[in-house]
Amino acid sequence: MVRVPKLTRAEVAQAARNPLLYIAERWTPSPRTVRRAAMSAVVMAVVIVVTGGAVRLTGSGLGCPTWPKCTDESLTATSEMGFHGAIEFGNRMLTYVLCAAVGWAIIAARSAKPWRHSLTKLGWLQFWVVMGNAVLGGIVVLVGLNPYTVAAHFLLSTALLTVAMVTWQRVREGDEAPRPLVGKAVSQLTWLLAVAAGLLVAVGTVVTGAGRHAGDSSDVHRIPIDWKMISQLHADLAWVVVALTVALWFVLKAVDAPIGPLHRVRDLFLVLMGQGVIGYVQYFTDTPEILVGLHMLGSCLVWIALVRVLLSLRERPVAVAAVPGPAAEQPQPATAG
Repeated sequence: MVRVPKLTRAEVAQAARNPLLYIAERWTPSPRTVRRAAMSAVVMAVVIVVTGGAVRLTGSGLGCPTWPKCTDESLTATSEMGFHGAIEFGNRMLTYVLCAAVGWAIIAARSAKPWRHSLTKLGWLQFWVVMGNAVLGGIVVLVGLNPYTVAAHFLLSTALLTVAMVTWQRVREGDEAPRPLVGKAVSQLTWLLAVAAGLLVAVGTVVTGAGRHAGDSSDVHRIPIDWKMISQLHADLAWVVVALTVALWFVLKAVDAPIGPLHRVRDLFLVLMGQGVIGYVQYFTDTPEILVGLHMLGSCLVWIALVRVLLSLRERPVAVAAVPGPAAEQPQPATAG
């Protein structure tokens, strides 16, 4: 049996006023625990995208026809709502799991010694992005799965994934000023790649909004644009991203860049190849649901690989306190014989 410590009235009041500070004063997580907490937020950011895709691909987008309740009379899905209600409500419940993962990351960052304020700020930024996207998800339901709000919902999820990845990387670094590992021209080429990848993701949401997977069996409004034309533009942008990735790898080799950026660019190229194969197969097979879901997962993996490329171009060394060397031996005064 573990003995439960008794709390004084002052301690209870302190915990109520500032629970994070109360926990931080009594718990010091290991660096490994902080890294795991940050990674849990990354994993859940990907999971919520994939499960959100499952909601749309199973036609369960209006399984809960209102928000924040599931129906006007019930907070939760009922047995009469069937499969679609269970899928939609289950995805809503996963938002709480995502909040728990982000909350764990915030608590671990705040409790680490020494306290790094930048990590806590990144954790809270994740929290507010999650809250904003939850509200946007409710708006998506209230406006009947309007494709423009669905696209914004996905883009905000990508923003959450970006912040989560930056947090995970910052946990493994110090707080010193970033030092570039490559020249300005290479950095500019990398940012050009990032812009092209951002356009690729944005156009991908338009492809989805104009495609056949509306998210519900009812007559859901679609983006009034030729699907084949926008799909071709999406494919062209994908090849631009691939070309820029290959160009960046050769430039890094030419300037004898460190091995880290080279490996991150290689990883991005491999993920792009896998994503491209899935994209072309789903296009020529009339976008089957399972491949569309894999393509959404691939979009997350591409974005993770891209963020890792950007973060690999600089380093933030961990500050090491100076350790004084051994004191010089002082000559001993001569003593009388």
